[in-house]
Amino acid sequence: MSASFDVLVIGAGPGGYVAAIRAAQLGLRVGLVDDFLGKDGKPAFGGTCLNVGCIPSKALLDSSRQFHNLTHTFKDHGISASGAAIDVPTMIARKDKVVKQMTGGITQLLKHNKVTTFAGRGKLLKDRQVEVTGHDGTVSVLDATNVILAAGSVPIAIPGVVFDHEYVLDNASALDLSAVPARFGVIGAGVIGCEMGSVWSRLGSKVTILEAMPEFLAAVDPDCSKLAFREFKKQGLDIRLGAKVQSATVVDGEVQVRYLDAKGEEQLLVVDKLLCAVGRRAASAGLLAEDCGVKLDARGRVEVDDHLRTSVPGVYGIGDLVAGPMLAHKASEEGVMVAELIAGHAVHLNHDTIPWVIYTEPEVAWVGKTEPELKAAGVPYKIGTFPFAALGRAHAMNETAGLIKIIAHADTDRLLGVHMVGANVSEMIGECVVAMEFHGSAEDLARIVHAHPTLSEGIHEAALAVDKRALHRAN
Repeated sequence: MSASFDVLVIGAGPGGYVAAIRAAQLGLRVGLVDDFLGKDGKPAFGGTCLNVGCIPSKALLDSSRQFHNLTHTFKDHGISASGAAIDVPTMIARKDKVVKQMTGGITQLLKHNKVTTFAGRGKLLKDRQVEVTGHDGTVSVLDATNVILAAGSVPIAIPGVVFDHEYVLDNASALDLSAVPARFGVIGAGVIGCEMGSVWSRLGSKVTILEAMPEFLAAVDPDCSKLAFREFKKQGLDIRLGAKVQSATVVDGEVQVRYLDAKGEEQLLVVDKLLCAVGRRAASAGLLAEDCGVKLDARGRVEVDDHLRTSVPGVYGIGDLVAGPMLAHKASEEGVMVAELIAGHAVHLNHDTIPWVIYTEPEVAWVGKTEPELKAAGVPYKIGTFPFAALGRAHAMNETAGLIKIIAHADTDRLLGVHMVGANVSEMIGECVVAMEFHGSAEDLARIVHAHPTLSEGIHEAALAVDKRALHRAN
């Protein structure tokens, strides 16, 4: 079989399928190659994010939050319940239903936009040809004027820790446990580690997280990471910093994890299940023929310029496959950007205003620069903070743990970064992204009328606090 396309996309994650849809909207003939299969053995578009990442993990986070509130916090509202129990298979089935609905929706969108799909592993050959190896082993070659590489990323394994997906888990197998483990271990206190640790902790597991770095959430502004660390510890998460894992061995149905603690002394942790969540790497292995001309960097990422063009004319790279944060929304916007660039449109994507979110409780969200980054760069700045504990809505919701921190340029007042910890900050950060994208100032946020009572009033107050004029706290 041979076919020719204006645009051929390899990978149907948030970057790839969005790129395909946008290119089709612009009148281009588009093909999309992806090898992900759902639990039913059928193609499931959406990549890691929709199948075994963002969406299923949020479904489990919500289920576990409901159970935790029922058993711990509802009593504060006068709501009592006895004999509460979690049916893990039902929870997992609900998660699977959510995933199937979402991936099925993507399939319908692709059909509606007349994107031709191919189930199989795509490999870029020279001259913008793409080899597709189907799940039955059949091989075909497709031709394209333009190729978008969007193969995403895969979990990183560390020496001495081998995934068996029964006792030693990656992010995908951690989503399919059949019962609550009494002891749940996590290697890595990043986004995945904290989120999945929170899921099983809320359901009753004793969760221990081993983090090699001496700091918790080093990418997060220190004021927010310290608050989050304190709250997670209160919830029962045992987070051990400076813990360097040496090995993980399954013995008689238990996982024995040997690690060096912050003092360099060897320690032993025994758990029933172990999640290794130390990060992800670009899924470039097997993606490129040796003579295709596309270059990789030292970390196996596809090298691209500011417009995501590779070293081969007509070939582009987006999402986790290239440098930058491994975020679904970053990949999607890069997919739109490349599709529009191919169609001859003017394009723009500001990577400095891409928001980050960790969906724990409390949530953590931020955009822009942290205080240490500005100090290191010698940029003069001023800050304003406001605690959730001073918000009426937070008290009404019983969600008083939180902080909003706004950083503005000391001379121009332009917003440089906004950092939040607290309930629903994943939704609140969008206002600050918009303000920064329009080159707004702290004064702009301070002048905007926010509804009362809301959590977003904290943004207003933090903006006022930048100039020491917050209304509902002492400055």
